[in-house]
Amino acid sequence: MRLIPAIDLKDGRCVRLLRGEFDAETRYGADPGALLARYRDIGADWLHVVDLNGARDGSEGNRDIITGLAREKGIRLQVGGGLRSTTTVERMLRAGAGRAVIGSAAVTAVDLVRAWLDDFGPERVVLAFDVRLDAGNVPRVAIHGWRDQSGVSLWDALENFRGRALKHVLCTDVSRDGALTGPNVELYTEAARRFPAIEWQASGGIRDVRDLGALALAGATAAVSGRALLEELMSPEELRKFLPNASSPA
Repeated sequence: MRLIPAIDLKDGRCVRLLRGEFDAETRYGADPGALLARYRDIGADWLHVVDLNGARDGSEGNRDIITGLAREKGIRLQVGGGLRSTTTVERMLRAGAGRAVIGSAAVTAVDLVRAWLDDFGPERVVLAFDVRLDAGNVPRVAIHGWRDQSGVSLWDALENFRGRALKHVLCTDVSRDGALTGPNVELYTEAARRFPAIEWQASGGIRDVRDLGALALAGATAAVSGRALLEELMSPEELRKFLPNASSPA
């Protein structure tokens, strides 16, 4: 399993939201380019970048920063937030992003997203589902920057793409996102059981390398971590086995 560091951008700054709430924001002084360099230096080969302004209202205020990050060598970007039209997806991929991360549109515009999978290929499109568990422990998908509950279960959302060339799916348990409470291992175990052909990316709640090990055992092929890495709660040495480009110990 690989570790994919995450950078969330809001108004040009690196931030983290707590449980997807825009009014529960922590700002970090780190420059996005410096963060990319730090993660590349410890051995990450992918970086997950979220444009929170785009996710919330479709604006493109962080696009210049993201385009600059995409030009960096030695690490590839998967980028999400506000990619709701063919034009915005094409623009992001042309700007150098390795993958476009599609969130709300995967629920609200299924036919269009199916066409993107066909046109751009399964390696360049990640479907991202932010979920909250209902009273029956069913994961229900939130859309439009986590503000709205669609009522659609994660499982039904994925059934809309069964038989398509879908490879990468990112799933975030919103209740744990940014909270350092540990990931929802049971959710990813069930996801891998139901859809074993998908390469699952797990997000939300990661605290330490024990959580990464648990997610690997659950069947996740990648783990996306923001706050724990920003606050350096895990050392490069203990992360080495989860970072493809990490140097061997001396």
